[in-house]
Amino acid sequence: MRLSIAISIALLVMSTAAPGDFRNKEYELNIANPADAHYKIDTGQSRFMVRAFAGGLLSSIAGHDHNIAIKQFSGDVHFTYGSVEPASMQMTIKADSLAITDKVSDSDRQKIESTMRDEVLEVGKYPEISFKTSSISAAKLEEGKFTAKLNGELTLHGATHPLTVTATLDFGQNLLHARGQFGIRQSTFGIKQVSVAGGTVKVKDDLKFSFDIVAHP
Repeated sequence: MRLSIAISIALLVMSTAAPGDFRNKEYELNIANPADAHYKIDTGQSRFMVRAFAGGLLSSIAGHDHNIAIKQFSGDVHFTYGSVEPASMQMTIKADSLAITDKVSDSDRQKIESTMRDEVLEVGKYPEISFKTSSISAAKLEEGKFTAKLNGELTLHGATHPLTVTATLDFGQNLLHARGQFGIRQSTFGIKQVSVAGGTVKVKDDLKFSFDIVAHP
């Protein structure tokens, strides 16, 4: 009986609303029947970047910040329709898939990426980077849109440490869209800072990550 009433109400709303009212129609209709949702990250529609900053005495002359794209990653998201919570997420990154996106010569690109993979990340020893949540809290901003705090653990370069990520979540038809930024220190994970010219030009300890992630059922 309750299911029939819910369906009747949904049909009545659909028949009277304007077409533009259903930007999040699947999400809204599922609120009548809260359930756990399982979504997978769509790498082809997602973007995950790292920014490394130049430091040292000669950084303003010879140093350059670098923009690095994470090309291969996968993951799963579980959440509850209507409230997000309870929810969980896990993501795995292929460490050797990081690539420089700056406009540099082919030889410089090869040197930078080789150093990053072999000396910094040591991908032969640590082929994967992972993040797994221990808890997720969410606050509703408007229909189908939330701000969320993801508390979990990041495993990088063989070391695991707590990490909190803040993201904006948008729910559309058959998709979850998450955007945000976070930072880490390389030294926390036992990663040595790359330097040249006797240390007068080197990469700063702090790295900044930005993500624009799309996931589907």
